[in-house]
Amino acid sequence: MSDRTSASTTAPQKWAAPFFTIWTSQAISLLGSQMVQFALIWWLTKTTGSATVLTTATLVGILPSVVLGPFVGALVDRWNRRRILILADSGIALVTLILAYLFLMGWARVWMVYLALFLRALGGGFHSPAMAASTSLMVPDKQLTRVQGLNSSLSNGLNIISAPLGALLLEALAVAGVLTIDVISALFAVIPLFFIPIPQPDNSQLSQKERLAASVWEDFKVGLAYVRRWPGLVALLTMALFLNMVIGPAFALLPLLVREFFQGDALQLGWFNSAFGVGAVAGGLILGIWGGFKKKIHTSQLGLIGLSLGLGLIGFATQKMMIPAIGGILVVGIMISLTNGPIMAILQSAVDPAMQGRVFTLVSSLASAMSPLGLILAGPISDLISIQIWYIVSALLTAAFGIGGFFSKALMSLEANPQSSS
Repeated sequence: MSDRTSASTTAPQKWAAPFFTIWTSQAISLLGSQMVQFALIWWLTKTTGSATVLTTATLVGILPSVVLGPFVGALVDRWNRRRILILADSGIALVTLILAYLFLMGWARVWMVYLALFLRALGGGFHSPAMAASTSLMVPDKQLTRVQGLNSSLSNGLNIISAPLGALLLEALAVAGVLTIDVISALFAVIPLFFIPIPQPDNSQLSQKERLAASVWEDFKVGLAYVRRWPGLVALLTMALFLNMVIGPAFALLPLLVREFFQGDALQLGWFNSAFGVGAVAGGLILGIWGGFKKKIHTSQLGLIGLSLGLGLIGFATQKMMIPAIGGILVVGIMISLTNGPIMAILQSAVDPAMQGRVFTLVSSLASAMSPLGLILAGPISDLISIQIWYIVSALLTAAFGIGGFFSKALMSLEANPQSSS
């Protein structure tokens, strides 16, 4: 019997109540976090009007996952995952509270926002893999794809209310008020974690060498070797490397596209974010009800092709075509859910639960490794040439990978992890 088969039986029979209690509490906290992100990015947009500033803000937000991600994953596999979730949520709330005070006193500066975004991302870098790795032990294997569809609807779909609500609260409470609301919402995420147990992986399933690994570095090398022995995952990471390099800046530049190109304000940015959220909810619900094709990677590849169409609508829009551009971001939301949900379900199904913390964070870090380069280039080029160039380039590259992926033998065999049957 494979390690994965024996591990998957650890999911409790009565899993729905405890899992969805945590899931719902995290949703409340996520709403607060998205409002904070909206408020801080719009403040940077209005204060500076610089594409370079916006891409730098995105860059500091992804650096923890790119640089520290693989090592964080090793720690997630070693430590108690419930404690990680509690400490990560509490730490993010503390950083937000300090920043709220700085805004209230009128002391906030751009570099302070950069620092807060970095520290919040660092906490999220521990939180996300701990939650993802815990899900596979709390949820039965056959329900993972549907849960991922719901996760996609939640994480992206909250934009439907968070962006317009964030815009309204910015007018009523200013940035400090929005930050304070996020601190309160974090309590909803932390409190249930003190009462609901989260299963830990059975580390006895690891080989003797893995169990005796003397350092986080050794765990990192074990995770890297695990990934390298999986040809389909290597192919996926190669594709993601280049896609993230161009798509990341396109999302980072959206506030400036709204303000400078379409001559909009925070409310119009809220429309774009809400349209993305509506699309993400629709895509997640489609995935949750349908479950995707029998071969999950086929669903993801078709999602990429659709994603390229949405990006193209934004990139080729004129200044008088805001509504079609909003339609483009709606399509992007739908297709991102259909692209990412099946990938996470594949990994949760095929990766040994005792390895998931390392593998998830390593995959995230490697897939985002080229994103800093894209962000470094995108800011100055957009300031000098055009913001829309990034949407056009990302649309063309996404279409090429979406179609070309069907001809990659390694990628099409992603679901056949050669280590899951050993």
